[in-house]
Amino acid sequence: MASDGTIQEQALDWAVRSGDPAFADWEAFTLWLEADPAHARAYGEVTAAVTDAAGLIAAYGPANDDMVEEYTPPAARPKHMWLGGTVAACLALVGAVWVFQGEGRDLYTVETALGETRAVTLDAGTRIELAGGTTVVFDRRDHRFAQLDKGQALFTVRHDEAHPFAVTVGDKRLVDIGTVFDVRHDDGGLSVAVSEGAVQFDPSGADVRVSPGEILRSNAAAYTLSKIAPAQVGEWREGRLTFEAASPSEVAAQLKRATGIDYAAAPGGSGTISGSILVAPLRKDPAAIGALLGLSVKTQGNRWVIGAN
Repeated sequence: MASDGTIQEQALDWAVRSGDPAFADWEAFTLWLEADPAHARAYGEVTAAVTDAAGLIAAYGPANDDMVEEYTPPAARPKHMWLGGTVAACLALVGAVWVFQGEGRDLYTVETALGETRAVTLDAGTRIELAGGTTVVFDRRDHRFAQLDKGQALFTVRHDEAHPFAVTVGDKRLVDIGTVFDVRHDDGGLSVAVSEGAVQFDPSGADVRVSPGEILRSNAAAYTLSKIAPAQVGEWREGRLTFEAASPSEVAAQLKRATGIDYAAAPGGSGTISGSILVAPLRKDPAAIGALLGLSVKTQGNRWVIGAN
């Protein structure tokens, strides 16, 4: 299968060729469009960009007043000359934009299934460990960038003051200050826990420093900063989960991520849950979570519904 970059190049090529009044290879063009839905999407993006660029060219006309006498208004030119020139100019602009964007980022995505863990080494001293049900985007051209789309990951980062490591999480940005830190991003919001070094949370906004033994929790409304035992940061790698006054929905989400078992919170459940457990026994007996954390456990098909007693 062709890469996105290759398809874009092909779309540009077809747009240039089909914009020529002498173009006659419509059968090959149609076959290319129908070969892959991505072809039609790319061609549509090119033609839309050409339309926008043509509007700009038409609006501004000649760029240099000294050239006005040599400028022939479009209405006075043969139709095919005006069309060809505009398309060529627009496609040059579109191509330049795509090349510029390509030079900026070369992104790829790493995902884990529920209950699975995976490690990614970016360079010497920089390692990211993904918990279950996690999606992280990396950049082949910039090993100091990551984007956590969902889930949880532990970042062990080689500090470089001249080029700090940055993690994008939703509309927030985290910047390392020589660091081992754990980030979780799910329906409950965002949390950042630090065991070594420090993290600067949202430098362009709240600008909060999270130090070793601290955890920052953030949602759309606000953030809180509290203490956490450094040994608990990233403990899910060793198969342990610790909860401190956590909601049933938060507990269910973490259990599901760690085990791959379909845990869910009871509808309308309230109360908080605290305790520390090993995950391995739950894979053999999902109902064991009831005795381990003092919860009510009910089954609904293959789902395990938990609630605080």
